Amino acid sequence: MTPARFLREINWFVVVGVVATALHVATALAVQRLAAAGPMAASIAGYAASVGLSYVGNSLLTFRRPVMHGPQFAKFAAISLAGLALNQAIVFVCAHLIGWPLWQALIPVALIVPAATFLMSKFWAFRAPTLEPAE
Repeated sequence: MTPARFLREINWFVVVGVVATALHVATALAVQRLAAAGPMAASIAGYAASVGLSYVGNSLLTFRRPVMHGPQFAKFAAISLAGLALNQAIVFVCAHLIGWPLWQALIPVALIVPAATFLMSKFWAFRAPTLEPAE
């Protein structure tokens, strides 16, 4: 992989991630305010709103892979659920154990979860298939 390609992937991942994260945060805060939901439920609503956007954006823009690819989507779904678990753990610790407001608890979510999911996405879910050596 060339440094230019890696930089392009990081740049697009950031763009897609910022848009998906903004959708997540906006949805979580709106659900908390409008539906009087707690931090955990509001964060799950934010996740649900952003996951499809994240998959399509990363497939097409970041890693330039086909969107309709079963094994790739299954891996992305596993990564996404791991990201959700990490997200919820951070929100739980920050909002429930430490007592931060939701907006403040979402700051470490916005920093940690995208970095972890980029690495898993690049090296597992969206990794280009390798050709088997001819026998």
